[in-house]
Amino acid sequence: MSRRFFPVPLPRTEAMTARDGTVLVADIWQPEGAGPFPVLMMRQAYGRKIGTSLCYAPPEWYAAHGYIVVMQDVRGRGDSGGAFTLFEHEADDGADAVAWAAALPESNGRVGMFGFSFQGTNQLLAAGTHCPALKAVAPAMIGWDLYHDWAYENGAFALRANIGWATQLAAETARLAGDHEAQAALFAASRSLNFSSPRPAWPGHDALLTRYSHYARWRDTSADDPYWRTISPAARLTEISATAPATLLIGGWFDSHFPGTLAAYHALSPLMPTRIVVGPWAHFPWDRRVGDLDFGPDAVTDIDQQQIAWFDHWLKDEPAVSPLSGARLFDMGADLWREFASFPENSEAFALSGSGRAAIDMRDGVLGVADGSGIAVATEVVPTDSVTLDPWRPASPCGGTFGQPAGPVDRAQTDARSDTLTFTTAPFSTARLLAGAVTLDIEAEATALSFDIHAVLSRVTKDGAAYPLAEGYATLKPGQARVPMRATCCTVGVGERLRLSISPACFPCFPVNPGTDADPWKASLADQRVLTLRIHRAASRLHLPMLAVSAGHGKE
Repeated sequence: MSRRFFPVPLPRTEAMTARDGTVLVADIWQPEGAGPFPVLMMRQAYGRKIGTSLCYAPPEWYAAHGYIVVMQDVRGRGDSGGAFTLFEHEADDGADAVAWAAALPESNGRVGMFGFSFQGTNQLLAAGTHCPALKAVAPAMIGWDLYHDWAYENGAFALRANIGWATQLAAETARLAGDHEAQAALFAASRSLNFSSPRPAWPGHDALLTRYSHYARWRDTSADDPYWRTISPAARLTEISATAPATLLIGGWFDSHFPGTLAAYHALSPLMPTRIVVGPWAHFPWDRRVGDLDFGPDAVTDIDQQQIAWFDHWLKDEPAVSPLSGARLFDMGADLWREFASFPENSEAFALSGSGRAAIDMRDGVLGVADGSGIAVATEVVPTDSVTLDPWRPASPCGGTFGQPAGPVDRAQTDARSDTLTFTTAPFSTARLLAGAVTLDIEAEATALSFDIHAVLSRVTKDGAAYPLAEGYATLKPGQARVPMRATCCTVGVGERLRLSISPACFPCFPVNPGTDADPWKASLADQRVLTLRIHRAASRLHLPMLAVSAGHGKE
């Protein structure tokens, strides 16, 4: 299909007035030529001048494809008026902004939104308010239920991520308020976050975070507080389904927000046209080199092209050039994209076995199919494996979702720690495809009232490198429990193995659990105690999304 490209002059700046009288400011790129044109909008929390620069082509690239492109400062940011209160005004302000954009000169009355992280989540908040002009959205790497998939993970407070992001937002708020001393202090803190204070969740710059950010509110507000519903797209599902914008969700296998992105797909796909694309990326950038690995040229982001095709169909009535539903997933073993009619939900149970020395000898713990066929199972000596949490040297992340850098970083040395249990399959005799969610069912007892579990699934190469594929973290009580882990897509080749690693900490990503059954983030260093965790192997299962390699494949 031939495409006409439009010349794009420098942007103009315009203001609109929200329903409560607050003035919101935007830059507008207007293509030259005969309209009308649909509108693409991004509502920025970091200043509209940043625009699309972090993950997307520049605004004029989108405008040249025949779109009026609007980059707007959200309330309390950039040149917009009002106070920035995280996510609390984005539904109404977003709906007002969409209505305003739809009425711009040369607009055809149809609006699409795009952007990632905060800029992705606010699209669905706007869609959750009466917003008839909003016909299509492309939220990337978002929060869906913000308590469960942003501030916390399975009951565990996301310590490092929450402090790091709040520090960034607080520094900008202080700058806009003219408090340059506070801005400098927050900037300095962001470059050397310190988690060794007497109460790690109260860092040295906690007073500044409380004054200029949401941090204390996220830390101190319980899961059942109505606050979380006011800022979560999940609470507006019925309203979003009434607006029913065609939704292109974008995620990354190593993105900390991926549980929210996938939850949004599962909630929205039965109700409206919904598609999900997941690359081998962390939160950003979206490139071929992630962690220690180069995933090849196909991993370089083509999200700009996919978004143009998506918006062309829904905003210009052009023929679809790619599927309008289903899942496009990057296979991190074969380095290619695979197409699925929906996000895969298959599962095969793997059992844990060994002689009881899985924390000391990585050869001892074995991961085998639960029916005993196909993969050898070690001889049982004792029915449990024990691992000890020493608060003086808690296990830390290594790559994966929580590490810095994130992604496929070789964690073989981390797996060799004595506070990490490992269970590894025999080498695969035929290639198998993992595609879908990973879940750990575990039965554990502890010398404490509560404990934490950090579970990691890795692909072990022939030379022994262990690259994380999916992980999860949870605060639990003794007994049987489920640890949701992230989804993945990876072909495990002949001679390669899979490994499950289990440790009782991932500090400073999450606070060290003192075992008192109180919220771990409330604990001081003085509260922390050594605790021992015993895993009952016979009642524990790792559920893996195993497929034949030929299933669902197809390089796009």
